[in-house]
Amino acid sequence: MGKLIYTGLGYSFDIEDRALAHLRVIFMNKLRRGEPFMFHHTAGDGSGTRSSWIHPSIPVVFHFYGSRAPVLNRRWVDDLMREANGPNGLTIIPEPDPDSPVMPERA
Repeated sequence: MGKLIYTGLGYSFDIEDRALAHLRVIFMNKLRRGEPFMFHHTAGDGSGTRSSWIHPSIPVVFHFYGSRAPVLNRRWVDDLMREANGPNGLTIIPEPDPDSPVMPERA
């Protein structure tokens, strides 16, 4: 279990290391291009969903507790990037089979 720390608001999100490694790619690419986006994450205590506006001017920390970096699933990276670029923002979606067909665009 890793942790995503959004220092602008003092929020931290507990996220499994495998998902966090994939999210890091999405955040890095969006913020490197200066593209802010909405990130939605279910609260760990079951109290609902937290939505945060992710902006390049606010530091983000990715804290991994595992000792080995997971192998990235390119399919999942593509699907998560599509989510982040969509009108509703980024939500962690289930990891697809790497050989599955392309996820259709959401309206």
